[in-house]
Amino acid sequence: MRRKEMTMDSKVMRRLSYGLYVLTAKDKDSDNGCIINTAMQVTSGPDRISITVNKQNRTHDMVRASGKFNVSMISREASFDLFKTFGFQSGKNVNKFETFKDCDRAANGVLYISGQTNGFLSGSVIREIDLGTHTLFIADVTDGKVLSESPSVTYEYYQKNIKPAPEKKKTGYVCRICGYIYEGEPLPEDFICPWCRHGAADFEKL
Repeated sequence: MRRKEMTMDSKVMRRLSYGLYVLTAKDKDSDNGCIINTAMQVTSGPDRISITVNKQNRTHDMVRASGKFNVSMISREASFDLFKTFGFQSGKNVNKFETFKDCDRAANGVLYISGQTNGFLSGSVIREIDLGTHTLFIADVTDGKVLSESPSVTYEYYQKNIKPAPEKKKTGYVCRICGYIYEGEPLPEDFICPWCRHGAADFEKL
């Protein structure tokens, strides 16, 4: 019997369960942050965590330069404005903390998000691994604090309860990841979402 050829459904990747976090870093006198979805504990005794960051993010370069960062765990109390501030604009073009004041500075000198989150961890990088488009940073945990008892936001919760539904009146394509709408026909095969940096495969027609 011949083996049946199978075509992978790219949507299955979105069934992986993970949380959403604000990664913050400081380089000299500049503060910045971005949304990431890859933060996890890798060892205990000592406590170590890993984060994976897109090389196009300014925060990526700041973590590499300083070797320090904070990860703030977003809670279900978070508003869409938090995601717009840290996920839908680039720190290369704007100062994300110019008007955002819901933050404090940890012992490592880096800001963390003190509201709309349920805790934060401070990391000191001990190793980095080049993953092509991203860098994997492994870090010792140097500090941390529980900020609230509100449950953490998962990607699924964000999609169903926080991200606004797309406006159906528009024609074009909507990013399944962040909700950005590309107006026009057709969607270029090499199009990259300006908000979340995902490619055309993560867009669907309105």
